[in-house]
Amino acid sequence: MTTASYQERRGELETYFDRTAVDAWSRLTSDAPVSGIRATVRAGRDEMRRTLLSWLPADLAGVRMLDAGCGTGALSVEAARRGADVVAIDLSPTLVGLAAERLPADLAPGSGAGAGRIEFRVGDMLDPGLGSFDHVVAMDSLIHYEPSDIVRVLAGIAPRTARSILFTIAPRTPLLTLMHAVGRVFPRSDRAPAIVPVAAKSLTALIAAEPALAGWRPGRLHRVTRGFYISEALEFVRS
Repeated sequence: MTTASYQERRGELETYFDRTAVDAWSRLTSDAPVSGIRATVRAGRDEMRRTLLSWLPADLAGVRMLDAGCGTGALSVEAARRGADVVAIDLSPTLVGLAAERLPADLAPGSGAGAGRIEFRVGDMLDPGLGSFDHVVAMDSLIHYEPSDIVRVLAGIAPRTARSILFTIAPRTPLLTLMHAVGRVFPRSDRAPAIVPVAAKSLTALIAAEPALAGWRPGRLHRVTRGFYISEALEFVRS
């Protein structure tokens, strides 16, 4: 069951990514020129995406995967090219539409290229109607949520996941903690919903104490720091 805080933040994210920041996000996730600051974010996201994909099997043929918070679909495309059957879901209809527009020709239905496929969906990653998966990847989809809500999201996804859950958090660094504090003191209507700094060790302890996540154990951990992009990847696998 989701909490009021999860639902409130979910609404803020939907508004931000579908209305306020869609143009900026479209440029950031393309090869269009961007500012120096956004270039570091783009480079960091590229590195993080490569990291998460490297934690999946090289051959994903026959694998069903959830790209939770798919944005414009870059991670889904790479997974499908390795053979995965990807359900790519995001809160933002605009971003999902953009992802569908950017779908490469070799992944288009009926292309006969022999790769996997992508099913784009608009909605909540916790929707049980999405079915079951071998792997779930949530890249920078949970960084705006409090630790307790992250645990509840994982608890909602885990019963329908057979092998691994890969996700990222905003690590508790002095810079991110300061940015979070300033964001609370000086809210602005066009600013993204605040990123919530989380300590991986504390979050892992909360996950271990959650009954719905019994049978899952922590795996790899990797931090990416590129200028204004700071994110930490965590892997949880079935025991």
